[in-house]
Amino acid sequence: MNLDLTNKTALVCGASQGLGAAVAHELAMLGAHVWLMARNEENLKAVKQSLDISLGQQHGYFVADSGDPEHIQQLITDFLSKGKSIDILVNNTGGPPAGPLLNTSLEDMQKGVTAHLLTAHSLAKLVVPGMKANKFGRIINILSTAVKQPINGLGISNTVRAGVANWAKTLANEIGQYGITVNNVLPGYTKTDRLDYLFGKQASEAGTTVNSIVEKTISMSPAGRVGEPEEYDAAVASSWSPEVGYSKGINLPWDVERGGYVERVWW
Repeated sequence: MNLDLTNKTALVCGASQGLGAAVAHELAMLGAHVWLMARNEENLKAVKQSLDISLGQQHGYFVADSGDPEHIQQLITDFLSKGKSIDILVNNTGGPPAGPLLNTSLEDMQKGVTAHLLTAHSLAKLVVPGMKANKFGRIINILSTAVKQPINGLGISNTVRAGVANWAKTLANEIGQYGITVNNVLPGYTKTDRLDYLFGKQASEAGTTVNSIVEKTISMSPAGRVGEPEEYDAAVASSWSPEVGYSKGINLPWDVERGGYVERVWW
């Protein structure tokens, strides 16, 4: 498979840590110019400095909050107005607060919809015209296995990530004829700050220790562990390859726990 991304420009959201940072490193190693987006500028600087530049890649970053699509629109509009384009868009947003749906406030639900769905939509509207002109584009949404099977205790996440998945399928049908693909990668348990937060919240509500929750989760995983962020690069890479132009609107689960336990343990 041809994974050469020399002279391609990628925008990776949520790239200051975890899955976003891992994806950014892989894109840079394949030759892409990588632009990072996240809230924490110090982390963004560190990730940018660690990216591969052996092929003359030029990297940069935007300090922005996924919950503020208007600010993001301003940043990207200014970037594109300088004659630049974005060939690869990776939508990746941290999960919303955990909890059952009926304990969710309208404000928190709206924040989840804004950060995940509206920001992805805003970015697509900005980058797709350039992708059409170049007859090439890749939009990858890093979501969750909850798209396939809702997970108890993650009411907002289940709802908004499924919304993004169907948004992506609809968009894929609308722009596939222009050489643009839109696909979703669905990670399972991954060693990130988000997972630490969820384990801590579950332990608190169950009146037990975080270690016991971790041990229970690992005991039900065929791999005997949770995933590492870097392990998802292969899944995402298969979506952005110049040779993979036929797969559009797919949901690609990337985990080992499809035996059903994801219904009982939080992700």
